[in-house]
Amino acid sequence: MSSNAPVEPRHTALDALHRSLGATMTDFAGWDMPLRYGSERDEHLAVRTRAGLFDLSHMGEITVTGPQAAALLDFALVGNIGGVKPGRARYTMICRADGGILDDLIVYRLAETTYMVVANASNAQTVLDALVERAAGFDAEVRDDRDAYALLAIQGPESPGILKSLTDADLDGLKYYAGLPGTVAGVPALIARTGYTGEDGFELFVAPADAEKLWQALTDAGAPVGLVPCGLSCRDTLRLEAGMPLYGHELSTALTPFDAGLGRVVKFEKEGDFVGREALTEAAARAKSQPPRVLVGLIAEGRRVPRAGYPVVADGKVVGEVTSGAPSPTLGKPIAMAYVDAAHSAPGSPGVGVDIRGSHEPYEVVALPFYKRQK
Repeated sequence: MSSNAPVEPRHTALDALHRSLGATMTDFAGWDMPLRYGSERDEHLAVRTRAGLFDLSHMGEITVTGPQAAALLDFALVGNIGGVKPGRARYTMICRADGGILDDLIVYRLAETTYMVVANASNAQTVLDALVERAAGFDAEVRDDRDAYALLAIQGPESPGILKSLTDADLDGLKYYAGLPGTVAGVPALIARTGYTGEDGFELFVAPADAEKLWQALTDAGAPVGLVPCGLSCRDTLRLEAGMPLYGHELSTALTPFDAGLGRVVKFEKEGDFVGREALTEAAARAKSQPPRVLVGLIAEGRRVPRAGYPVVADGKVVGEVTSGAPSPTLGKPIAMAYVDAAHSAPGSPGVGVDIRGSHEPYEVVALPFYKRQK
């Protein structure tokens, strides 16, 4: 067989269901995923005002277990993972020795010596390989559990009520960035209060064989309050409005967490060495003396939509670059995130625009996020 033969995309346990719902499918990080079911705008607004249901089974789950699981993760990642209490989760990053970001992650501490690392689909193999390599010398096992889980997310203001109708788990006591084992519609699940939309909501890790039953139960329970199935397209506009970074856009190996304005995730105070400590110490000092470009929000004054890679301009000079851009259904205007020179990063900075195919379109610089839900 030729090495140039196309690689067949992977399918989630819900693939047939998505097709039966008329989803527009797309290749995403080697997976065939639903882009949208109907109108992206309607799906987006449903999450903001009611609830949306997502299939996120393309995400990469990696289990780390053993007496030195915490020590391994403290060495392999930039965060203080040993300080995470069982039942809680933490947003963190895995970096190269030179400080470049390999991926941003959520790590769940499932038990005293058991953790689940959730990587982005496009980086799951890279993260797995790095963790296996970094595990040398530690009394801990790194296990690829990508095929062991399907992942459903229910997001939006109505999601707690919908989920409560299907489980007796203590959702009221479940804090943001926490997870607990429970049963939802008769299906064993890890119920996590996490998400990527800027809304309250839950992510449900279940066995792939149970995914369709759970999706149907959530769909039925959510129908009276307007829950709709949602694709990756509205997930992107939701996270953009919420100012949440996306790997490959706001984050990359070319940037350290300090360059990305996320230096807070690096915990120098933790004991022992960790991969990238020396380079990140230098990056932190550099960020203080010479501020790197700052990630800001841009709101269009016109209707033209900026896209990743478009130059940000001021006074006839390039002062930054757009990393993500899209029409914002909530604001009713095109928006973007961009890295810009510190001199032009203050909200309201005058004369800032985006070069859209040779035309300098005016944009207002704003602090992120564009949208914050009312608690």
